[in-house]
Amino acid sequence: MGLVYAEITLINAVDMGMAKRNLIGEEEIREVKIEMMVDSGAYEMAINESLQEQLVLTFIEKRKAILADGRINEYDVVGPILVKFANRTAICSAMVLPGNLGLLLGAIPMEEMDVRIHPRRQELIVDQKHPEGPQLSMRKSRKAVAKTL
Repeated sequence: MGLVYAEITLINAVDMGMAKRNLIGEEEIREVKIEMMVDSGAYEMAINESLQEQLVLTFIEKRKAILADGRINEYDVVGPILVKFANRTAICSAMVLPGNLGLLLGAIPMEEMDVRIHPRRQELIVDQKHPEGPQLSMRKSRKAVAKTL
């Protein structure tokens, strides 16, 4: 399978909360619409420094990540970010890659939005079992329950 990209909207979730409390106007909410590489093999979302500056996201912590080539690097984690695709949203944090490196949508926000990669069309799609909106599992699998007993 080749590389998959999708048009994603990223919104500063703190700005959204401030607008809901009428502390700032709706027009002051910082958001960007971008093309992101979609990778279900990566857990987290990654943005770059210029996007972090544009959205003015809050530093949360430093976290280590294992890269595709096996190297381990430490990155700033920022957020909260509201991620939008089609009729789906997720709230998450993101690792900040240096400079203008690529943007990555990983498995955690994909699961929360209930979206999938269509392998033949090589595109991000909403789960066709739940086209009206995401449906998430709130229960443990039977294997996990059996191990805890």
